[in-house]
Amino acid sequence: MTEAPALTGAQLIKDEVRRLPDRPGVYRMMGEGGEVLYVGKARSLKKRVVQYAQGRFHTQRIALMVDLTRSMEFVTTRTETDALLLEINLIKQLKPRFNVLLRDDKSFPEIVIRREHPAAQLRKHRGAHTIKGDYFGPFASAGAVNKTLNTLQKAFLLRSCSDSVYESRTRPCMLHQIKRCSAPCTGLISLADYARLVEEAEDFLRGKSREVMRRMSDAMQAASDDMAFETAAALRDRIRALASVAQETRINPETLEEADVFALHAEGGQACVQVFFFRAGQNWGNRAYFPRIDKTDGDAEVMAAFLGQFYEGKPIPRLILVNVMPSEDELLAEAFAQTSGRKVEIARPQRGEKRQLVEHALTNAREALGRRMAEGSAQSKLLAGVAEAFGLDAPPERIEVYDNSHIMGTNAIGGMIVAGPEGFQKNQYRKFNIRGTDLTPGDDFGMMKEVLTRRFGRLVKEEEEGLPDIARPDLVLIDGGQGQVGVVVELMAELGVDDIPVVGVAKGPDRDAGLERFYIPGKPYFMLEPKSPVLYYLQRLRDEAHRFAIGSHRAKRAAAMVKNPLDEIDGVGPGRKRALLHAFGSATGVARASVEDLAKVDGVSEALAQRVHAYFRKG
Repeated sequence: MTEAPALTGAQLIKDEVRRLPDRPGVYRMMGEGGEVLYVGKARSLKKRVVQYAQGRFHTQRIALMVDLTRSMEFVTTRTETDALLLEINLIKQLKPRFNVLLRDDKSFPEIVIRREHPAAQLRKHRGAHTIKGDYFGPFASAGAVNKTLNTLQKAFLLRSCSDSVYESRTRPCMLHQIKRCSAPCTGLISLADYARLVEEAEDFLRGKSREVMRRMSDAMQAASDDMAFETAAALRDRIRALASVAQETRINPETLEEADVFALHAEGGQACVQVFFFRAGQNWGNRAYFPRIDKTDGDAEVMAAFLGQFYEGKPIPRLILVNVMPSEDELLAEAFAQTSGRKVEIARPQRGEKRQLVEHALTNAREALGRRMAEGSAQSKLLAGVAEAFGLDAPPERIEVYDNSHIMGTNAIGGMIVAGPEGFQKNQYRKFNIRGTDLTPGDDFGMMKEVLTRRFGRLVKEEEEGLPDIARPDLVLIDGGQGQVGVVVELMAELGVDDIPVVGVAKGPDRDAGLERFYIPGKPYFMLEPKSPVLYYLQRLRDEAHRFAIGSHRAKRAAAMVKNPLDEIDGVGPGRKRALLHAFGSATGVARASVEDLAKVDGVSEALAQRVHAYFRKG
């Protein structure tokens, strides 16, 4: 008896609908290899999913998505708001092919006033709020937060040093000399007076800048009246530092204390969303995003998807201003309120200062997208030039460049960078710790062979298993000449990936840039015109691969230099390691200690003391 063919596409969806409840939830559509094609949410799973089974689609893209569907998964939720939050989380986690996708999603820098020490520390912070203290942000960039930190140091003289540096000071540091710290470490200011400076800084960051400056101005006038001119001059300098904040930012709204401003501009199947952050009545910077969209996506849907993914895991302000109201804006605002624990308003201002801010953001979005499209056009011409130079059938979509870095074979690292139509794809970079024990120190041939064996061996395995989203390069560039190219070509043939073009880039005589020689298997080497844009582009690729490899090597070497022998002993975790180092001063002191002395340390048993003692005397 033959098995019935497996259902696919609309027929599969129609079969699934029969078992779906009339409840809120999230659905996933999966393709042949189990890859997630699309994640969606619905007030009623049954009513939403049945639409895909009816065969009436608004766009060819949706029709293709349904046709590629081989399985579906469903999760019911208590409310539609819960479904929306789960949908946002899954989209960010799974990055489905047919969803609008926020691609660049780094956390934003913030300022934290750390309260774990009697003299609070002012510092930059990025990531989860694991430090006890008050957080202020987000700032659009490291440059924006550094500028504000400099201002705060000048105006409030708060310390930025670590606790260990603070405790070790016997005299004021250079920051005190240049009037950026009040030196609580050496008692030049009492902790009570320092605490008042901290509170003033906090008031300023919470938007009470006018009140703070008024108090300073009153104090300056009083000092001047008392003929304490040095004190008055110091207060004058602090007031000037605060006033500079208003002068350094191009836009400082008078009627807006806290809001994020979003402006979307879409054109030719590409989109830019410009984001401005306003906190404490100040502009804390702006940033452009280029989400992945389809030309059939409506602006309202793009804005809704972008806002949902943007605020996943980030603080949400009370007010969000947009130039395009997102679809299901009330549901989105309800989800944000549920996440933040307070009311959140999403608004499209029609007049006044708020509208001017949105229009300014839109101008920035339009200009940023124009620049990106121009750069993309130039990038396309460069890739077409690479294809012509190396005899490729089409401009490469993915170029992989390999390089090694080591010092006499130690801490050897292989680096792979990736470039394509959108420039360097840094989230695709990979480093390879060279593991081969039979390699001669400095054997670049052997190192390159190990790196490529691991890279393309895994590629072959994943392709055989039918795994999705296989990253197969259209061109491989290696650092080396005819010998290296021969080794690589032979290796690729053994692995069964000899259809991937390989080109060697060898430095010219005396390692002069512009005289590089290019090696293609079976052909004599050739050179490109010294002022050719394609040559400059290939030099950039090679230099980036070298930068990445040597940076990874240095990081590995630095880690090896600070590695403690106690890390190698079973049973010695961070707590016992700390206790041993505190008791004996260093790893050398631990190595010299007797079993009896080791056993006196808190947390160290007789058996562990024997093990530590034996470790330092083996051999």
